Amino acid sequence: MNKNFIQEIAKGTKNALIKKKIINYYINNGNSTIPDLSKELNLSIPTITKLITEMCAEEFLTDYGKLETSGGRYPNLYGLNPDSGYFIGVDIKKFTIDLALMNFKGEMLDLQKNVPFSSQNTTESFENLIVIIQSFINSLTINLEKILNINISISGRVNTDSGYSYSLFYLEERSLTDILAERLGYAISIDNDTRAMTYGEYMVGNVKNESNIIFINISWGLAVGIIIDGKLYQGKSGFAGEFGHINVFDNEILCHCGKKGCLETEASGLAIHRTLLERINAGANSILLKKEKSHTPIFLEDIIDAVNKEDVLCIDIFEEVGQKLGRQIAGLINIFNPELVIIGGTVSLSGDYILQPIKSAVRKYSLNLVNKDSNIILSKLKDKGGIVGSCLLARRRIFEE
Repeated sequence: MNKNFIQEIAKGTKNALIKKKIINYYINNGNSTIPDLSKELNLSIPTITKLITEMCAEEFLTDYGKLETSGGRYPNLYGLNPDSGYFIGVDIKKFTIDLALMNFKGEMLDLQKNVPFSSQNTTESFENLIVIIQSFINSLTINLEKILNINISISGRVNTDSGYSYSLFYLEERSLTDILAERLGYAISIDNDTRAMTYGEYMVGNVKNESNIIFINISWGLAVGIIIDGKLYQGKSGFAGEFGHINVFDNEILCHCGKKGCLETEASGLAIHRTLLERINAGANSILLKKEKSHTPIFLEDIIDAVNKEDVLCIDIFEEVGQKLGRQIAGLINIFNPELVIIGGTVSLSGDYILQPIKSAVRKYSLNLVNKDSNIILSKLKDKGGIVGSCLLARRRIFEE
């Protein structure tokens, strides 16, 4: 890919901005003909033809041959050239990291899941992150000069535009993107992990024609991603979606944010994990009892596995959490009136064990006319949502309008 064009985009030249619109069109709509593109962008066919010819020469686009039609001459079908550039996604979780390589067309070429990692706001954790990303880059067989952007998805407060992460790796008064770009030698972007999952689901998941969507990320923590009129909603500083830190409960459970009574303290993966251990230690029976007695760490995935094996204690806990969560989701539905509510994150891997109590509570606590508009479904991408979304955000970050 001609990297001079990337510089042109940054300068905002008229020609580059039109080409960026063309790229965005192909990103969002797939392959199409020059007449279709001309109509969509409201530009003349000769103008579009000239730009398409230039972009094919610059290797952004490729000619996919004739499109068969019912009559007349067959128009040529154009689309993104998959080999014109590459994007890396990095999805940081509580105990692991996922990394992936995606081509310009949005096809995943390489994926490394569950690389061991301790997510902490420390220099040691940050240095380990650098090593893991560099090791992944070194393992790739592509032309490394064609890597256009690396997007890193991080939980908590992330200002995408400024490049600062305030919950993780806030170690000095420089943007995290500047530090990582200096260390890795590539353009870097960062975003909130829930927004990455939301964007992945919107682009290639269970979203069809819906443009107003709420994505509920139930992992160790709890957050929401919001899409309004087909656009990711970030808020003023990128902090929108901190659903888990709404003060809901009159309890003395200290949230990791430093406050008490947050929704996350009783309706999240962390709450499920804590409640399970409390009840096992109080004498409740579970297939995870042996693990706890042997002091073997119990991860969220272990609890979900137990639920899917019909462990009664775990099912009961999921029912309770789903009811509490559904009551608050009902409030979101009343406020946003979305077309679609997607339940994602690690806890969603339990399927109907979390989905059905959520739906039951939503029906009970939301306005009937409003909740009839909102279909509540499980994520299609499941545990790949974060890494798929992170790769797609790496591409979007360069060509976003």
